[in-house]
Amino acid sequence: MPAAEHDAVQTRRRFRRIAGAGAAFQGGSAAVDSATVVASLVHMLTGSALAVGYASAVLRLGWLLSQLPVGYLAQKARRRMPFYAFGAYGRAAAAAAIAALLWWGSEWPQFDWPPVPLAIGFLALWTLYAFVSGVVAVPYNDIVGRAIPSHRRSRMLAWRFFGGGLLAIAVAAALRLALEVMPPLKAYALAFAMGAILMLVSSTLFVSAGEPDPAPRASRPAARPAGIGAFLREGLATFRADRAFRLFVIFQWLGSATLMALPFYIVAARESGIGLAGTGTLLGAQTLGALASNPLWGRVGDRMGKRALLRLVAMVRLVPPALVLVVAGTGAGMAGFAALFFVIGAMMNGVTIGYLGYLMEISPDDRRPAYSAWFNALAAPAALSPLLGAALVGLIATPAVFVAAIAAALGQLAVLSRMRRG
Repeated sequence: MPAAEHDAVQTRRRFRRIAGAGAAFQGGSAAVDSATVVASLVHMLTGSALAVGYASAVLRLGWLLSQLPVGYLAQKARRRMPFYAFGAYGRAAAAAAIAALLWWGSEWPQFDWPPVPLAIGFLALWTLYAFVSGVVAVPYNDIVGRAIPSHRRSRMLAWRFFGGGLLAIAVAAALRLALEVMPPLKAYALAFAMGAILMLVSSTLFVSAGEPDPAPRASRPAARPAGIGAFLREGLATFRADRAFRLFVIFQWLGSATLMALPFYIVAARESGIGLAGTGTLLGAQTLGALASNPLWGRVGDRMGKRALLRLVAMVRLVPPALVLVVAGTGAGMAGFAALFFVIGAMMNGVTIGYLGYLMEISPDDRRPAYSAWFNALAAPAALSPLLGAALVGLIATPAVFVAAIAAALGQLAVLSRMRRG
């Protein structure tokens, strides 16, 4: 087989397996979704807005902070797949451990309510899940950036979310049924077990896709800092010197601030009388929103550019916090909240596709692990915004966090006007 034809076959094979791996992960992550499943579970276990905010914040914080040491090590390593395998199989194991804990906890009738040991154990394992998950991001971005050409990346991500959306609909239906016929803790244990199985499938598919050869060393800058301190200083220097990188970090800070409201949409639903079994319905609506929006995000990202995609997503970010105020204020009930979560699902898919696509676009091919590590380390403090949201809920009321999210989304649009086209 000629070399060019062999490369084309390899690219198609990797495209299918990487998209399939992403779809399996998307279905698995729906089973442990922080905005619906985890927020509802933590609210049930603790009744605390602070605990709900912590569960959302630590997921994002663990995802971001893990990437700095991984990026430093991956930039020096010739192969990045071992880092991916550790994080991907590790998060599947953590989800399985949470499933076992919840099932075991449901068999303990001597727990007073709320079951403090169970809540602490869950939050500890969830924190572990968050930090192990973060190991995946840097090698994933680098391997996908080398394996999938720029003009097909948004399409690959859209296929990933389309297939994952179909799986997530099945997961949502299973969760809805489980919450109706099983004790709540066993139903949530089943959700985490489904998540663990799908993440295991995802990990195996991605690893089987293989890793393209790295860029020739001759094409890389000759001198690279040897120590982690020098690596950090280089990241700060890059932040100051690379305008596109700097503005995207600021954009991400404001984006994280809009997501401070994410775990509190389910709290607003509870306060409006939506029962526990409604979690499955809302997860299904969120999944349908993600699924329906995929063709739009893929088309805009590949045909109009990554910056155009970011602009559209930034505009959509304004809708959920405004809509929840209307839905809660008018007593629209399940229909209104289902529409709200449909928009949330569409928004979150666009956020992920836009973020990944733009970061890959502005990162030099031979320094993508370093750029991913620096970007996510600089964006990490903003991941604590759900704790600020919890403080607003505690000090004022739940609607205050949605007003703050609207202000942050408007700030994002202002920063975007200064970002270069991608």
